[in-house]
Amino acid sequence: MSQKVPFSFIIILGLMLFALFFGAGNLIFPPMLGQSAGTNVWIANAGFLVTGVGLPLLGITAFVFSGKADLRSLASRVHPLFGIVFTTVLYLAIGPFFAIPRSGNVSFEIGVKPFLSDHAGPLPLVIFTIIFFTIACLFSLNPAKIIDVVGKFLTPIKLTFIGLLAVVALIHPIGTLQEPSEGYTSHVFFKGFQEGYLTLDALVAFAFGIIIVNAIKEKGVTTKKQTMIICAKATVIAATLLALIYTALSYMGASSVEKLGRLDNGAEVLAKVSDYYFGSYGAILLGLMITVACLTTSVGLITACSSFFHELFPTISYKKIAIILSVFSTLVANIGLTQLITVSIPVLMTLYPIAISLIFLTFLHHTFNGRSEVYQGSLILTFIVSLFDGLNAAGIHIEVINHFFTQFLPMYNIGLGWILPAIIGGLCGCIFSVLRKKNTLSSRAIRLNK
Repeated sequence: MSQKVPFSFIIILGLMLFALFFGAGNLIFPPMLGQSAGTNVWIANAGFLVTGVGLPLLGITAFVFSGKADLRSLASRVHPLFGIVFTTVLYLAIGPFFAIPRSGNVSFEIGVKPFLSDHAGPLPLVIFTIIFFTIACLFSLNPAKIIDVVGKFLTPIKLTFIGLLAVVALIHPIGTLQEPSEGYTSHVFFKGFQEGYLTLDALVAFAFGIIIVNAIKEKGVTTKKQTMIICAKATVIAATLLALIYTALSYMGASSVEKLGRLDNGAEVLAKVSDYYFGSYGAILLGLMITVACLTTSVGLITACSSFFHELFPTISYKKIAIILSVFSTLVANIGLTQLITVSIPVLMTLYPIAISLIFLTFLHHTFNGRSEVYQGSLILTFIVSLFDGLNAAGIHIEVINHFFTQFLPMYNIGLGWILPAIIGGLCGCIFSVLRKKNTLSSRAIRLNK
């Protein structure tokens, strides 16, 4: 019999979800969005909340709804090969390609760079990332201590300081909102929508889903219905907190342009706003907290990715994989935060629509009886369109294809042209599956009658 869960546990679960998604790296995107959007900040922020808050929590709910044990088994509903490829690409994105190096970049930008001269050159970043990822690697070999001890104490302090900074910025804004920069003068909501991709949270949600499922099971919950209800309540708590903080940070960034000017990235915005309100002591405190928080995040990501790749390649030890990921992340981090974000955009423009389609197909799984052809038809067409979105984001424009898609795909010019093909592909897959089943039954009946 399934146990009744107290509401206090749901609150704790919601706070845990919030802490999982609100990594130190996520702090940098709302302030930068605010700086760019200016007077259009509220519309842009609404779009950001859809992909930066709504989709990740929807992804968690979808995973719980699926009843699967891990992402690979969920993605294998499409095809076993897709299960391996998609999961591998996702772990590379949330691991050594983007998220792990970003943790080192954010630490440097907030904790070290504000105290350097403008002519310091690249050497400080090189030295810092070597030290940072060496420590992260050592902790990842025994991650429990830093994550359980440091994380528990640091997260409340960090959130208190960030909350205080956001409240002060709301009550006493640095300046008035300025005109939006190029890119935020039209289709502002959808621009914010795409900016939410940068958080990587909708991708990370698949990896976090198993944590939520296990936490609920440990409380004695055995039925899928009760698990879903608990998950839904917890996500509402997490979503509310995330939305409030992201909105406050977006406004803080928007109000900072008049006196601080337009800056290169969100980490720089956060550091300079902190210095503006609280002086050098505030900047030092923020830098220390963010650095340790990022270290905790990177240890968790190195651990998760090393475990996955060790499972995929059991002949290579976990220790060797952790070292390889740490060295690779050090190299990637040295291209700089702004450049790393720029490089990640084309990949995320390609990968995110696939993840979004998979989330919605998971909810509709029982509607089409889990036919793999539905998954395949939807995701193949989604990938074709999102691939060209990614190429466009990378500056590679194939005009013939772009012209064709613009003519026939609604919202292609704002990066959402994949939606109609995803629906059409799923319907075609369903029709194909039904026809193939009828042909199989007819052929079997003919053989039996002979």
